[in-house]
Amino acid sequence: MANIKSAKKRISVIETKTAQNRRIKDRIKSISKDFDEALAKGDMQVASEKLTLLEKKYMRAASKNVFHKKNASRKVSKLRQRFNKAQAN
Repeated sequence: MANIKSAKKRISVIETKTAQNRRIKDRIKSISKDFDEALAKGDMQVASEKLTLLEKKYMRAASKNVFHKKNASRKVSKLRQRFNKAQAN
């Protein structure tokens, strides 16, 4: 356990930020599951909506340093590729 006041504060701040990041990641995962289900069913309208929402959430998370910017871009790109491939079939 930390003895210095600033170290105690850092522990508290880190716990808060970890909880925020976990909420953001959980939300992205749930939207991603919905996107996968829509693709599996062939419902392109819902999949398109979920893809747009996912892109927004990933970029927002990247701007807040939950994900690295290039990591978020890569994930969005892969999702977009899957959507386009499913749409072509």
